[in-house]
Amino acid sequence: MKEKHVKIRIEQCLALAKASNCPRRKFGALLLDPDRNVVLMDGYNGGPRGGGELCGGDVCYRDTMGVQSGTRMEIGCHHAEMNVVCNCAASGVPTKGAWLFVTGEPCMMCSKLIHHAGIRRVVVVGGGYIGENGLGYLKRHGVEVMAVSGPQDPRIQEVQEPVKDSPD
Repeated sequence: MKEKHVKIRIEQCLALAKASNCPRRKFGALLLDPDRNVVLMDGYNGGPRGGGELCGGDVCYRDTMGVQSGTRMEIGCHHAEMNVVCNCAASGVPTKGAWLFVTGEPCMMCSKLIHHAGIRRVVVVGGGYIGENGLGYLKRHGVEVMAVSGPQDPRIQEVQEPVKDSPD
């Protein structure tokens, strides 16, 4: 895939992220057929389908409960990657061999979904997620990871040490 197309897809993910109603962090993701260079599905993080309430309404439970990044993934909104994979399942869109573009490193939970969905490559804005992530899991299980530069998590200044991949 040409570099200009990769940049365009990242821009599309950033535009999708603007639709998120999460008060903490906005993520966008899209699934691409790399052979035809067409978008198969897109998604962003937020509340339940159908306009359901976010976990904490106007505040993030992860913040108010002091949940460390990369832990307790059951608390918080639906992740962009999760929405893409679930939307594909609900719509009968195949994920095997596809590429996933996402505006931050997938957490461990989403990485497991990505791997088991048969997604071949993840193109991710590197350094955009604070805390444990699933990049190591993806690499160890044969999913290609391509990091690109882009907008960083504004909380990145709070971190003193570099982010490390978590074990599976």
